[in-house]
Amino acid sequence: MKTLYLECNMGAAGDMLMAALLELHPDPEGFLGRMNALGLPGVRVEAQSAKKCGVLGTHVSVTVFGAEEDEPAPAAHHHHHPARGLADISRLIDGLPLPERVRADAQAVYGLIAGAESHVHGEPVTEIHFHEVGALDAVADVVGVCLLLSELGVDRVLASPVHVGCGEVRCAHGLLPVPAPATAHILTGVPVYGGAIRGELCTPTGAALLKHFAQAFGPMPPMRVLRVGCGMGKKDFEAANCVRALLGEQEEGAAGGPDEPDGRVAELCCNLDDMTPEAIGFAMERLFEAGALDVYTTPIGMKKNRPGVLLTCLAAPEDRGRVIRALFLHTTTLGVRETLQQRYTLRREVVSVETPDGPVRIKRAEGYGVERGKVEYDDAARIAARTGEPLAAVAARAIESARRQTGS
Repeated sequence: MKTLYLECNMGAAGDMLMAALLELHPDPEGFLGRMNALGLPGVRVEAQSAKKCGVLGTHVSVTVFGAEEDEPAPAAHHHHHPARGLADISRLIDGLPLPERVRADAQAVYGLIAGAESHVHGEPVTEIHFHEVGALDAVADVVGVCLLLSELGVDRVLASPVHVGCGEVRCAHGLLPVPAPATAHILTGVPVYGGAIRGELCTPTGAALLKHFAQAFGPMPPMRVLRVGCGMGKKDFEAANCVRALLGEQEEGAAGGPDEPDGRVAELCCNLDDMTPEAIGFAMERLFEAGALDVYTTPIGMKKNRPGVLLTCLAAPEDRGRVIRALFLHTTTLGVRETLQQRYTLRREVVSVETPDGPVRIKRAEGYGVERGKVEYDDAARIAARTGEPLAAVAARAIESARRQTGS
């Protein structure tokens, strides 16, 4: 399993993550060419060698009309580019020539940033606006990281606990504590720590990218490291200001055990009291198509003594953006609740075995000292309908055939 481990000992920012992943890419120049050909207004992405505390790595700079983030744009551009809202950013991302999965990931990550800003400022997401340079800089960082992860073909993303720094950071609203309020909101549920280094080490963009892609946070698991990338930040500290990305191969089943979860799963739910059973059933089908791992309903009592339905979806963190959009599109809910949970799973596979009744698929699962098998319902039902036997008899015969063939 191709595993990426992100070492966030000096926090994370969008440009640092993009630079670290760029060092892992087999064709960094080609990638930069594709980024600059996307058509983001006035955006230019460039990479330069950089050294921090004697360590050589890469720094990625994103300029918008010649200015980097936190720098004033040239005066000639000020009156041409008003602040953009989330809907404008969403339309901008939708219009980029990107693979659908990359576009969905970018929308989900940017949605986390906008949601945090909405929470911090107490304003609806629709009322949140972003400064032109900062907004496009964040879009470029987010799209770049999403595209790099797609092109690297990573199966699993893990990360260390996140160093957020300490002290205060100056922004347009004045002095704010570190981590900044939006960053702290995004990192809810993620292991973080402060330390003696004063400054903002983790930005909202970096936090949102980690929250969306990392399936678990903790020490690096046993893996055969193939390549290492160092993404350098702009500031200098007493420690090397970089994100390290280690790309390697991890044995199937090596992650997970009695004390180590296999990863995280997002539980997304909403209460419904004004949808028909047929409409809820249709919505459940669409949610599975959007990438939900499981969808189920629970009867509940709601306000005004109305019977209702709790609709719950389980989704991988990287798929939750699409599932949330499907929830809003196909149900009448006005809000979705999210809980990130650790998950323990058995390793699973589907094998086909020859039986006296023909080929039958068996779902096998093992791990944690447990091994079990179950006949694929459709196969057993087809045979039972043909022979007139009970379903249980057909399934038992198939399991016995599987035991004889595998010796287990």
